[in-house]
Amino acid sequence: QVQLAESGGGSVQAGGSLTLSCAASGRTFSIYTMGWFRQAPGKERDLVARISPRGTMTDYVDSVQGRFTISRDNANNTVYLQMNSLKPEDTAVYYCAAARLGYMTAGSSPHLYDYWGQGTQVTVSS
Repeated sequence: QVQLAESGGGSVQAGGSLTLSCAASGRTFSIYTMGWFRQAPGKERDLVARISPRGTMTDYVDSVQGRFTISRDNANNTVYLQMNSLKPEDTAVYYCAAARLGYMTAGSSPHLYDYWGQGTQVTVSS
């Protein structure tokens, strides 16, 4: 069992930056594929970025490539999402999630992630 808690959301102007953090409970954090998802009002929950258990592989949705960076600190059971050059279309509730499946198998489907945080709101104004 893993419990996840996001922090770091807020309101920024376009072009600004935010860093989201996700703290995980438990002693097996390093075995999970971790992902950041986001959900805007009226839209589905979509993957933003994911990272392999040891942090050696990452993947991003095209719309954030080059602007967002996912990283993890297994010693401190934390995964991060550094968001730069934010745009109004990045506005959403951001969730971190953990998958027991391997990095390649878990992929981008939220249905394959087993544990979720409560979400943190990110609002980008133009």
